[in-house]
Amino acid sequence: MIKTLATRLWKFLKSFQLTIVLLALLMALVVLCTLAQVEMGTAGAVNAYMRSFFVWRQFPALPFPLPVFPGAALVGLLLTLNLIAKTLDIQRSWTKAGMWLVHSGLVILFAGEFVAGMMQVDTNMSIEVGQTVNYVQSYKNVELAVIDVTDPAFDEVYSVPDTLLSRRASIPVPGTPITLNVKRFYPNAELSNLPPGSPALATAGVGQGVAIVERPTVTADNDMNQTSVVVEPVAGGRSYGTWLASVAIGQPQTFTHEGRTYALTMRLRRQYLPYAFTLKQFRHDVYPGTDIPKNFSSLVQVVNPAQNESREVLIYMNQPLRYEGKTFYQASFGKNDTLSVLSVVENPGWLLPYVSCVLVSLGLLVHFAIVLRRSLKRRQDKKEG
Repeated sequence: MIKTLATRLWKFLKSFQLTIVLLALLMALVVLCTLAQVEMGTAGAVNAYMRSFFVWRQFPALPFPLPVFPGAALVGLLLTLNLIAKTLDIQRSWTKAGMWLVHSGLVILFAGEFVAGMMQVDTNMSIEVGQTVNYVQSYKNVELAVIDVTDPAFDEVYSVPDTLLSRRASIPVPGTPITLNVKRFYPNAELSNLPPGSPALATAGVGQGVAIVERPTVTADNDMNQTSVVVEPVAGGRSYGTWLASVAIGQPQTFTHEGRTYALTMRLRRQYLPYAFTLKQFRHDVYPGTDIPKNFSSLVQVVNPAQNESREVLIYMNQPLRYEGKTFYQASFGKNDTLSVLSVVENPGWLLPYVSCVLVSLGLLVHFAIVLRRSLKRRQDKKEG
């Protein structure tokens, strides 16, 4: 019984019909993902359709979402198993060496996409000419930063991610005597001037004059959620009032505890680096007589004290910098060509597509050589016969 079931499962996994169905589902997902980008943005659509095991839909009558279509992660997993089963089914002889290489290359290609989907981190670095930056920041995720600004020579930064703030709990800030009591959390909100006489949620800082209304979250590429939080910092058993921190409030707000000054600010989530980039020059070249862009380039000074390294690097279109596990691409610019925006990608599996291409190319060449040799031998035998 078990042997029969295993045999049927094996036949199902290596069947050509399964390959056709999975490829059709994959094409459908590409179309649906492309259409969904209008409302969800590129990242939102890719996460919903291409990097999930199921496509979920929220129906008004239900309190929870339901799976309505297989996601590309599930389809890709089945396609990989199908490919592995087909590879193992290939005759084990040197005449099939090319096909073995081709199938192995395709399996590695699928594995690379899984690694990218699960582990790739996309961030960016914005630098103005003459500025030195030692961090990258998220495109969408935010954090509440608690910064000890007492020493004018340097800042000590402690941050609380938005995922933790959304739990509305008491959050001790490591390295400080401060505990943040989260009163309200708004994934997206609209801020406006508080009408005279109206009560405010905040009792300290600029939030005392601000009215806040929760809004639906946005996912389009060019839209940004105005994430906001109302928190009460408590240190040494003393409350420092209720503060409103929001992405819409640019300036940090400060309070002092036992001689140390702390700043509160809501900002895009940062990852600090053990090295720094200084933008020495940004160039925006256009074709003569037109405004059509020809080239963007950033000349940066890379300073890494741990490696005793200081060197200039030119980053331009299709010529990224790979450094310390991250890849820096020239992505955008602003402020009358004085600001350069680098897209920063960290993907531990970035080599796998290259390995896959080499194996597939080598496999096709080997298979072609074997078939050619066989054809020439057959022709020679025919002449001699």
